[in-house]
Amino acid sequence: MVATEALKNDHRIIEKMLNVLEVVSNKIEQGEEVPVDILKKATDFIRNFADSYHHGKEEDLLFKTMEEKGFPREGGPIGMMLIEHDEGRDYVRALAEGIEKYASGDTSAKKTIVENARNYAGLLAPHIQKEDNILYMMADNIIPEPLQRELLNRFDRVEKEKLGEGRRQYYINLADELEKAIA
Repeated sequence: MVATEALKNDHRIIEKMLNVLEVVSNKIEQGEEVPVDILKKATDFIRNFADSYHHGKEEDLLFKTMEEKGFPREGGPIGMMLIEHDEGRDYVRALAEGIEKYASGDTSAKKTIVENARNYAGLLAPHIQKEDNILYMMADNIIPEPLQRELLNRFDRVEKEKLGEGRRQYYINLADELEKAIA
């Protein structure tokens, strides 16, 4: 396995959560009650698995390695991915604020939840496709196999630092659990 393959595996898990956000948004718009616990778990997943862990591996390891191999950080594909990561963080921040208001009884916060959940999912779905089909292919062309293996080893260290031992599996299970809970 190469480093970009591991990142693609993360994407498949993140896509499950994007589906959860879409279904939750539809349910809220149709007037159905969605348990606050599901919303909070989805936000926890996004903040910890998708952002801190996955985006952390990209930003701190893959993108830096690509820069060392001559890719510009600004103005090119790496710069665009970084901009989208930041934009996603803004949506998640607003989503979490909406969930807190909703949890305290403010039903008007449903609009904020739906808007930011959809904006996040709408940003990340094509973002993932660009990474999988363009950026990672570029990385594979310039990062030699030994360095790919080294990146994989460093990804394991990031997992322990950012998530904690065994927490990756927790988040995989959480995505499956929430997908079933909202079905």
